[in-house]
Amino acid sequence: MTKNNRGAVDTNVLVHLLDEELTPERRRAAQLLGTRLVVSQPVISEFLNVTRRLLKLPKGEILRRCNEVFARCEIVPISYQTLTFAARLLARYDFQLFDAIIVAAALEAGCDTLYSADFQHNQLVEGRLRLLNPFR
Repeated sequence: MTKNNRGAVDTNVLVHLLDEELTPERRRAAQLLGTRLVVSQPVISEFLNVTRRLLKLPKGEILRRCNEVFARCEIVPISYQTLTFAARLLARYDFQLFDAIIVAAALEAGCDTLYSADFQHNQLVEGRLRLLNPFR
């Protein structure tokens, strides 16, 4: 993380925690998770969906695993203001819809880093949020 030491994470990083093998990506995702990351509601929804689709586990087991992943995270809500901010980010940066919401939530939470494999590595958004691919 950077100087403010406040980072957010996207689903595409966390999904590596589901890898059965101890891949470098799984190790890096686990390392990031140990830093008390910010997670927005869309990330949780996506993670639940991916977990259900990939692991095909009973619903209770999926929730148990997700609780383990997000236990040390700060979960931030999405508000009307977040969606309005996301619309401005869409217009300015041409993000995908859900990516814009995740970026807006990270900015509103005061994060200086968003870990994701979906963006241009090292892109700076609004002069204060660095988008980093943690697998590079």
